[in-house]
Amino acid sequence: MTNVTFKVETFTLGPLQTNAYLLSVTDGEQERSIVIDPGMNPKRLLDRIAGTQVEAILLTHAHFDHMGGVDEVRKLANCPVYIHDLEADWLTDPRKNGSMRWQDVTPPLSTDPAEFALAEGQELKLIGHTFRVMHTPGHSPGSVSFLCGQHLFSGDVLFRQSVGRTDLPGGRERDLYDSIRWKLYKLPDDTLVYPGHGGRTTIGFEKANNPYTA
Repeated sequence: MTNVTFKVETFTLGPLQTNAYLLSVTDGEQERSIVIDPGMNPKRLLDRIAGTQVEAILLTHAHFDHMGGVDEVRKLANCPVYIHDLEADWLTDPRKNGSMRWQDVTPPLSTDPAEFALAEGQELKLIGHTFRVMHTPGHSPGSVSFLCGQHLFSGDVLFRQSVGRTDLPGGRERDLYDSIRWKLYKLPDDTLVYPGHGGRTTIGFEKANNPYTA
């Protein structure tokens, strides 16, 4: 697989302990980065990216716990947001992003629309590397995973010894398992998986140990 040399930092944010990822490279004295899934209560992430050139915000999907910090990061960094077209209107609609459903956890959330749409097989050139977009529906219709070299950012599709729930609006169990078995599990076993919740894992470990995909 392609060698990559970025640094990955994890920020576990908000009441649902959602993983936001900061990927960064340093060219001379200039640090460039991207943010994946800036969740709710992002102060620690905002403090970290101050003075950093953030090139983009990438969203694996638009559930409220993954997009709650989008506008704060976008305002600070003046950077564009990318999301799959199937969930473009979820950013602006609290009923669709789930924040209206979980009012004991969050107030209704909405953001400005994303600047760019994502699609299966698209390649994004960011921070000097290529990120391939894999459409991996099931947890939500527009869920995507981002692959760069041996690094896979899987959102709420594949977790360490678990999988994303499919009982939320737009979820579909068959689609989720097809996404995992026929897309993610086709990647090399040493692919590192960075999920939307919980700890890091690998494709090989999940193929051997995930009880939901046996």
